[in-house]
Amino acid sequence: MSFVVYGLMGLMPGDPIDLMIAGDPHLSAADAVRLKALYGLDKPWTERWLRWLGRILQGELGYSRLYARPVAEAMAPALVNTATLMAASLCLALTVALPLGIAASLRPGSWLDRFTTLISVASVSVPVFWLGLMLIVVFAVKLAWLPAGGMAEVTSGGGGRLAHLVLPVSALALAGIGQYARHMRAAMIGEASADYMRTARAKGCSPRRVVLHHQLRNALIPITTIVALELGGLFSGALITETVFAWPGMGRLIYEAVMGNDFNLALSGLLLATAMTLGGSILADIAYWRLDPRVRHP
Repeated sequence: MSFVVYGLMGLMPGDPIDLMIAGDPHLSAADAVRLKALYGLDKPWTERWLRWLGRILQGELGYSRLYARPVAEAMAPALVNTATLMAASLCLALTVALPLGIAASLRPGSWLDRFTTLISVASVSVPVFWLGLMLIVVFAVKLAWLPAGGMAEVTSGGGGRLAHLVLPVSALALAGIGQYARHMRAAMIGEASADYMRTARAKGCSPRRVVLHHQLRNALIPITTIVALELGGLFSGALITETVFAWPGMGRLIYEAVMGNDFNLALSGLLLATAMTLGGSILADIAYWRLDPRVRHP
């Protein structure tokens, strides 16, 4: 991934030195040549990638040109902000979607099942940026209940950071509720006709125990896969939501780094998103081990 991302970044027109020259008329062509040699930009991009990879393996992320400080210091606040937004939206989406999908699967064809299907289709179909703008129009402009965007400290006026979190968290959660509810319903219905379900009923287990202890536990396995793979997407893919609500997170940081040719910051952010996706897959494997005894005892 580092090779691919570094290669794509190398194909972008210009480099940081070219931007410095465009912004400072006092820099001469000789200064540009000297600076490119100093930063190794006169070398082939494959050689620059190897040097950069060696520094990364030593824990040196480099220096951010846009923020004029080390990359780790520039990423730390955005990382915390995105983690807060991601955790809150994911918890809210799962809290609503899983019970809704379970209830719909217990009565297929009922009004609740049709309502869940309608909510799922609407949630998947509505663009996140449009949903975010509508939330701003209704709750920030018309009703003036919540701030339209940005971020504030917890101790500040207007409800502080918690009030600023409500709208972006709601937008991300509403976009995910439909997907999780639909998969939860399908997984529960798929497990309803399994042999172990008939065996549990034949043993005299109560309907509540059959659903919660047997059916739900096996139905959570595909949901675990979906949630784990969503971690990387939520980490870096909240760019639209962070832009609409002016939330200073990782998605917005990566976008600004790419547009500003800040190679070190963009590469570190994209590779961190990749690491989050891989970490999510590892967490999914651990969850399989806990949920399915067949994984522990093949």
